[in-house]
Amino acid sequence: MATFHFLQISARFLSKRTSLPLPLPLPLPNPSLSLHFPLKRLVSFPKRPELKRLHEAAVATGSAQPAVDLQNVPVQDTQKQEQSGKLVLPTNDSSDELLRIRHTCAHVMAMAVQKLYPDAKVTIGPWIDNGFYYDFDMEPLTDNDLKRIKKEMDRIIKRNLPLVREEVSRDEAQKRIMAVNEPYKMEILDSIKEDPITIYHIGNEWWDLCAGPHVETTGKINNKAFQLESVAGAYWRGDEKKPMLQRIYGTAWENEEQLKAYLHFKEEAKRRDHRRIGQDLDLFSIQEEAGGGLVFWHPKGAIVRHIIEDSWRKTHIEHGYDLLFTPHVARADLWKISGHLDFYKESMYDQMEIEDELYQLRPMNCPYHILVYKRKLHSYRDFPIRVAELGTVYRYELSGSLHGLFRVRGFTQDDAHIFCLEDQIKHEIRGVLDLTEEILLQFGFSKYEVNLSTRPEKAVGDDDIWEKATVALKDALDDKGWSYQIDEGGGAFYGPKIDLKIEDALGRKWQCSTIQAKKRRPIMIHRAVLGSLERFFGVLIEHYAGDFPLWLAPIQAQVLPVTDTQLGFCNEVVGKLKSNGIRAEVCHGERLPKLIRNAEKQKIPLMAVVGPKEVETHSVTVRSRFGGELGTMKIDEFISSIQQAIKNRTL
Repeated sequence: MATFHFLQISARFLSKRTSLPLPLPLPLPNPSLSLHFPLKRLVSFPKRPELKRLHEAAVATGSAQPAVDLQNVPVQDTQKQEQSGKLVLPTNDSSDELLRIRHTCAHVMAMAVQKLYPDAKVTIGPWIDNGFYYDFDMEPLTDNDLKRIKKEMDRIIKRNLPLVREEVSRDEAQKRIMAVNEPYKMEILDSIKEDPITIYHIGNEWWDLCAGPHVETTGKINNKAFQLESVAGAYWRGDEKKPMLQRIYGTAWENEEQLKAYLHFKEEAKRRDHRRIGQDLDLFSIQEEAGGGLVFWHPKGAIVRHIIEDSWRKTHIEHGYDLLFTPHVARADLWKISGHLDFYKESMYDQMEIEDELYQLRPMNCPYHILVYKRKLHSYRDFPIRVAELGTVYRYELSGSLHGLFRVRGFTQDDAHIFCLEDQIKHEIRGVLDLTEEILLQFGFSKYEVNLSTRPEKAVGDDDIWEKATVALKDALDDKGWSYQIDEGGGAFYGPKIDLKIEDALGRKWQCSTIQAKKRRPIMIHRAVLGSLERFFGVLIEHYAGDFPLWLAPIQAQVLPVTDTQLGFCNEVVGKLKSNGIRAEVCHGERLPKLIRNAEKQKIPLMAVVGPKEVETHSVTVRSRFGGELGTMKIDEFISSIQQAIKNRTL
């Protein structure tokens, strides 16, 4: 969602129109990379260096499954868990045994597949956040096939076969791979740079190139604590020009209780799936006739977006930002100057020729804001300068990676840039943190996880500059009073950063804020509080399960006549509600119980029932989704209570 980038301004942009000392040229980075859900979010990357090479090679292929994982449950230690009486699911990072179980499950599954389907070719099989997967070159699989594979896995587990690690030379590994005719393994072998080559055997019946780790024997896997979940298509190495493989996903846990808890959690997440709710409540759609990854906001969804945008604009103006509107295209040369064509060309659409000049759809808004900044000279007294925009950008995504509102090809990002002096850095970053907290609280997000990432191995800039930039971020966090963890070496190549994840109603954590720092003069801080409006809307839908609070609901009240005789009075009531800024509509044509059920299904916060008595007394009988029966009210009283609830953001 929200990202912050704190970096230097490229001298190639500012050199003509600034009176301040200029920084060295630095291509502007792409601030969107942390806004999507790439495969990295699905994977718990191993912290042990010796495990990374095969695992990273495995997960670098791209994912056919949406990278919105269903298990992001906070980790607690055993003592706290026992005290709370609440089962807390472990993660790959918190439980080495769980990681080993999941990795071994992937191997056992591959062995089972090749026993049942001898012509299947194996590729890769890593562990992921909720379990494991393995990719096979074979005929398409069905749910019945998954049941057969699960039974074969159970037999392998029951045999309690040992897992044995072996080190061989590269030549020996090549001979063995050629002997079993596994072309994908040969390609993987070529990508492994270190020697010797490690192989893991299951008994003396099956083996795989692997760095481990694994459990000692297959019997260490509880066959009642894992399931095969689904099968999907996945291109080899994530390249649409390469063969389409069959990817089998599974989930694995230490015991049956954990599996049951995960399945319950998964079912709740399914109930909250924004794609289903978006269709049921008629909020948005992806029209295939127009193209994948392009969002159509329907009237009700557009109302919610309007509310989000209005709130965003109001808050930014109160915090001293000037609002901008900038073009959707620009000359291709602009993206060369900014560095995007060098670093992010694969995420940009093809250029278009207009009157013998090449133009480019914008992948981000940063260069435009810098052009606005450098339109005139600035003195020291002008700073800080804060500009913000709800700017639509376009980025190329493979069709297999598109996922509802979470991964799209065109989206509107709430970008802002702060131009400030060196002695203003801490104050401005603190202001960004305050603004972020204020906006996220408006939408019901109050729990955060904060990480401060330091200089990576490959980085630009002097050590003292990195140190000062890191200290600036630390000081702002300390001043804010937020607790945070240090992620050593996790910063961007051009500066340290603060990552902020918000926690939703299910305890899932979503990447929200990133402040990335590079210290020069003048300073530019880039940040996006909500990130993509499309993705933020998807998170809101799942956070509330479509049951938006009254102030945010697209339709706040439905007026329901007992019979059509009261329809005229109902229209008068709706007219009064609308004239007082309340979103309301009349529903009729069905018996009252059906009208109430329909309103409940549409998650309407308030229902105002009108019968003969209500017409006579100029009142309505009110029912709330959240509060039940509220009794009979005069129209003015009903309007006043709604306005007060909206103002206080209650109900």
